[in-house]
This record gives sequence, C-alpha cells and structure tokens, in this order.
Amino acid sequence: MSVARNARHTDPTRPVTNAHRVAVLALDHVVGLDLGTPAQVLGTARDPDGHRLYSVEVCTPTGGPVRSAARFQVVPDHGLELTESADTVVVPGIHDGTPLTDGTVDPAVGEALRAAHRRGARIVSICTGAFALAAAGLLDGRPASTHWAYAEVFRRLYPMVKLDPDVLFIDDGEVLTSAGVAAGIDLCLHIIRRDHGTGVANRAARRCVVPPWREGGQAQYTEHPVPEVGSTGTAPTREWALAHLAEPLTLRALAAHARMSVRTFTRRFREETGVSPARWLLQQRLDRARLLLETTDLGVDQVARQSGFGTSAALRQQFQASIGVPPTAYRRTFRGHAQTVGSKTQI
Repeated sequence: MSVARNARHTDPTRPVTNAHRVAVLALDHVVGLDLGTPAQVLGTARDPDGHRLYSVEVCTPTGGPVRSAARFQVVPDHGLELTESADTVVVPGIHDGTPLTDGTVDPAVGEALRAAHRRGARIVSICTGAFALAAAGLLDGRPASTHWAYAEVFRRLYPMVKLDPDVLFIDDGEVLTSAGVAAGIDLCLHIIRRDHGTGVANRAARRCVVPPWREGGQAQYTEHPVPEVGSTGTAPTREWALAHLAEPLTLRALAAHARMSVRTFTRRFREETGVSPARWLLQQRLDRARLLLETTDLGVDQVARQSGFGTSAALRQQFQASIGVPPTAYRRTFRGHAQTVGSKTQI
C-alpha cells in the first residue's frame, strides 16, 4: 500500500527508474519534425501511475550543435557516448549530407551505430535517416523503407538493401525503418505498442491527437504527374485513351487507334513510357479514381464506372492491391471531413 500511495505523489513528468533509454542521433541537415517526433510521441507513453516509460535524449556526432534542414541550430546535451548506453537509437531524417550523396557516413557515426547494434540496442530510422543506417552497413540484406521520393537514389546507393518504399514502416526485429515525415509518428506508436501493448499506444495517440493506426502505405501519398503527351509514336493514342478511360480499352483497340500491329504498338509503347500498355492504363485509371474520390461526392460505383473499372468490386480490389487502402478509406483521408467536425471527432 505504501508503494502505491507514494507513487501517486511522484512527479508524473519524471521517468520511472527503469525507463527505456532512447538516444536520438541528430546529424547535420536533420529534419526538425523527425527530430522532435521520438520525444513527443514516446514521451507521452505512461505507466499506470502516470510516469513516463521512455527517457528520450538528443545527441550529435561531436556533442556540439548541428544545423537543421530548417536553418536553425540543434544544441544537444550529449555526444556519441549517449549511444553506448541507450536501449534504442533513433536516426531522424536528413536533407543533405554524404549518406544521401555518395553512400558514406562519418566513420565515428557508423561505428557508434554498429556498436549499439552489436550490443543489442534497437536501431530505428525515420524517413531519410535510413540512408545513414544503410551507409553504416546495418541494412544490407534487410527489408527497409524511406521516403518514397528518395527511393531511386536509395536503390542506386544501397543496392544490397531490400527497399520497400510503399509501406509506412518496417519492423525487422532489432532494426526498424519508416517512410517520410509523419510516418515517423506511426513507427513510434508501433514501438510503444510492441513494448507495452495496444492500450498504452492508443492513449499516447490520443495525447498526440493522431490516429493510433493508419491504413495503407505510402502509395496513397505518392505523386503521379499527368504524363506529357506529344504528337508522335504512341503519344496521340495515349491522349485519346485518357479521354476515353470510362470505356473498355483493349490492347487491340489501342493498337488500331495508333494504326500499328499489336506487337509493334506494345514494343513502341514500352520504349516510350517504360511500362506495358496494360500497366499504364491501370495507373491512369487509378489516378482518375483518386482524383474523383478527392474532389467529388460521387459514389464508389460511379467512380468505378467513370474511371473505367466498371464495378465497385473491381475498383476496391485494384485500390487495395495498388494503394493499400479501400476507396472509402482513401476518401476519408483526403477529403478532410475531420476538419469540419474536429471538436466531435474521437481518435
């Protein structure tokens, strides 16, 4: 009884004695939101008596200030020695530096990360922080994620990593990586859920005013620019197809419009676009469906017909397979209904 009574009078902002120690390693050009996410999200996780379950501190390679991508300085309390005792080491995203430009990392940083991993610390990256982990050799042969916009550069610099840019985060046991920006929040909530269960993670999400779990992956946030259309080759047929997406469009019909044989049209199409006609057509229909879901109040059946999928079942199947969420969930995300009923919305 005395323990419980004393616990109620303990300062709830003070970490419990055995709090999980988290070192956030800020490199030059660190992304401000990524830097603050672990302390903000993990810092909301509490035990039944209200004590913090994580102790989060920031360090830099030298213990001195580093410049953030937003042009303010980060002045840490620690240098790399913090990683020697941390239970979890988090590397936030960066917007510049050798991990992004030539596939290398400061030798001291690389060794600190490898040493932490060797002694059993959990290693985490947010967004482009995955570049630093990869440069340290910690992601070779592993599945990993990073911001979708950096996927091509990442693959070129780190071909040994099994990159998946379509997911919000990847938990590969002792090494975890996330997609860009807000996906760091998803990953931190996942860490809380993994360490302390759903109830603690859900309470942390409520304190942060974010959903405890987001459906789907990065595919729903990836940009798909409208393709440029020229006047030669298969370009006029692509322009014609975009104007007739709601109609049945077979490969034979496309080739006939281009006045080519099916074989020649398929070859020319792939040479000009980099994908097959079927794949290109599917992407254009998905883009049309996304636009209609974002900007109109059309029912899912109508969206399916106008985008060329025919039925709502076919649209749902393709959305789930390609984007990772059903059309209704996608619409909820991008129509912003929560803004109009924010005071009544519960997360």
